[in-house]
Amino acid sequence: MTDSQRPLGTDAITSQKRGELALFTDFYELTMLRAYEEHGMTDRAVFSLFVRKLPPGRNFLIACGVDDVLDALGSLVFAEEDIAYLSTQRAFAGSFLNRLAEFRFTGDVHAVPEGTPIFANEPILEIVAPIGEAQLIETLVLNQIGLQTILASKAARVVQAAQGRPVVDFGGRRAQGLDAAVKGVRAFFVAGVSATSNVLAGKKYGIPVTGTMAHSFIAACPSELEAFRRFAEVFPDTVLLVDTYDTLQGVRNVIELAHALAPSFHVRGIRLDSGDLLRLSLEARRMLDEAGLSLLKIFASGGLDEREIDRLLRAGAPIDAFGVGTDMSVSGDAPSLDIAYKLTEYGGTGRMKLSTGKRTLPGQKQVFREIRDGRAVRDVIGRFNEVLPGRPLLAPVMRKGRRLPHAHPTLAAIRAYAQDAFRVLPDDVQALAPVEHPFEVAISPMLAEDERRLREQIMKAIRSNAGGSG
Repeated sequence: MTDSQRPLGTDAITSQKRGELALFTDFYELTMLRAYEEHGMTDRAVFSLFVRKLPPGRNFLIACGVDDVLDALGSLVFAEEDIAYLSTQRAFAGSFLNRLAEFRFTGDVHAVPEGTPIFANEPILEIVAPIGEAQLIETLVLNQIGLQTILASKAARVVQAAQGRPVVDFGGRRAQGLDAAVKGVRAFFVAGVSATSNVLAGKKYGIPVTGTMAHSFIAACPSELEAFRRFAEVFPDTVLLVDTYDTLQGVRNVIELAHALAPSFHVRGIRLDSGDLLRLSLEARRMLDEAGLSLLKIFASGGLDEREIDRLLRAGAPIDAFGVGTDMSVSGDAPSLDIAYKLTEYGGTGRMKLSTGKRTLPGQKQVFREIRDGRAVRDVIGRFNEVLPGRPLLAPVMRKGRRLPHAHPTLAAIRAYAQDAFRVLPDDVQALAPVEHPFEVAISPMLAEDERRLREQIMKAIRSNAGGSG
């Protein structure tokens, strides 16, 4: 099965058995679930997932991780051992545990397509479900969307800096856990990364895997030249790592091997993994070209991020591809998101917070992206039932706990969509440098009026209660 044929959502959770996912929640979600039930609070609720503000220096985020959320919600159950564990906690009575044994997610999900560029306060997804169900899944939803969104957003910057040159993920060994490593590869691929060194992720998602040799192979051989000869004998079209001892001598050894093997020399390139990559790539390119090896590519790795890649290419480094590890796999400059999952409607009535710096917009919502002359000019967040200029971003992907037929895109389709959606952004928003004027996200007049009225109602109730208690 090729990548373009491979459906997503198959065995999407890597680090937990499915029966354990129901316990991937904060303790207070369970205590609230019990309190809701015991007070008969089972009405329909809307919870909105959004990022309050972009990380410093970022102009956009790339929404990612929705597939794993849908896969998890569709199979969320409390296994017998989960119930047995919860029975050891004094907060939960037998009748509540019996109801947990029958728990299934029965709600609806509306989400932006994975790969969509998003901005502050825009819903990535909204859950519409009985309030207890929607409450219980908060931790899971935040974790899955938050991880892949921050990693896809980082990778998009790296890919942009590479200016069309392939970028390969090398970060599995430095990622923060198995789940982050494997799902990070998926997020990277959505954002445009070409391949990964992680074999498990390659198998799981149908992503190209690649890799050559490590310094240890060279150090284990009698000499660097002999190491190159032995490895090329087994893998004729390999890329040879030249910086184990002396980088430029390593390049000379590649040239010597090429002359010795003559027509049977099929090595594709060399890899620079340390040192002054600008100087070394320039000198290596000169040496290879003079030796008649202009077809050999130069692959660079070693502590790279988008800013260093951008610096190298602006300075004229003749590098053909990049391997990026730690910085991309942990999103080194922005390792977390100010992401929130908040109640915005209950029982048909809008709900919101008034906490300083923690604005929430009431009700179920839609985001409209206005495009003029092929470029996005602004987004407008409106009420769910509004019809406004632009393309609506949120679409139903799950109804009554079942994923909808159209919500099974292939990873190849998601990647292609992400590339098209990114190219629609203004040039300054696509750039690595912070924009002088952030992309405009407006609130529709109707939603703004809903917010104003609800705020007044809440403040009036607060004043009334304060007066009554006096």
